[in-house]
Amino acid sequence: MIERKRPAYLLIKEAVQAAIAAGRVPAGAVLTESLLASVFRTTRSPVRQAIAELQRERVVHRFDGRGVIVGDESSAPTRIPITPEMFDLGGDPAGVVRSDAWESLYYDLERSLIHRSVFGRARVNELALARHYAVGRTVAHKLLVRAQASGLLCKVENAHWQIVPLTDQRIRDLYELRMVLEPRLAESAVASVPAAELEDMERRLHTVAGAMPEVTVNELDQLENDLHVQCLSYGRNHEMFEALKRTRCTLVVGKHIQAALVKHPQIDPFMDEHLAVIGALKRGDGALAAVALADHLADSGKKAVQRLEAFRATNDMPELPYVVD
Repeated sequence: MIERKRPAYLLIKEAVQAAIAAGRVPAGAVLTESLLASVFRTTRSPVRQAIAELQRERVVHRFDGRGVIVGDESSAPTRIPITPEMFDLGGDPAGVVRSDAWESLYYDLERSLIHRSVFGRARVNELALARHYAVGRTVAHKLLVRAQASGLLCKVENAHWQIVPLTDQRIRDLYELRMVLEPRLAESAVASVPAAELEDMERRLHTVAGAMPEVTVNELDQLENDLHVQCLSYGRNHEMFEALKRTRCTLVVGKHIQAALVKHPQIDPFMDEHLAVIGALKRGDGALAAVALADHLADSGKKAVQRLEAFRATNDMPELPYVVD
């Protein structure tokens, strides 16, 4: 059985990969998003991400029809029934993605910490957090570690968890760092990022743009991850990419602040700006990709500060049972 309490897309990816390695899903089998979503009793979003990861690792490949084919490009498509039994799910097809429950806890914590961080520094009590969510200390600790990785929390000398204040200046500083690093990484990634991945990213952008404003947070997260994490991971300077991790909170702050500002949030339509960067990368024009990305970041940084100021002016500091002022 596959380990749980991990991102749903990764669990699906590993379950499929294990089934292929064991021969339960043979070379040539055709896998589609809708089929796997049905097998694992989940939405298409984590399935889509799992397929992208499998394609990146050359476990599956695209073809002219719908879905992907198991194996390398020499494998001809074979339409065979795909059943839950192939994936060793122990009679519980939904079990492999039960990490969704953990993900929903983290999403709620992430949103709460961001809203509180706008009003300054404060301490987070791990035991009180565990009681609030009715989970064990181990789960509570994992939630806090993930928030730390996103730049929302830090640990001080006495080992207490502390909210990192989200000030206008911090946002400006983080975007300034991104503007120094991201365009250079994009330019150096132009010869390395696989064409198939760029095609998938472009396809997702067009799909979401066509569905606006009826899109999910997960879909927007995927688009941000595509450009600002996945594409840049192919950049030449790995140290530069690692340094960017300090700015990751800017990728998650926007969605929560936008959603809090209005009852029915109007999501910033950044798809055209992303498409400009992806299009330049597809054409092999690293210099143009760098310029397009720099323009996108400059615009996004200004909007981020404006939203932060608007949120602070229209919201009171939230009272959280696990936060000690």
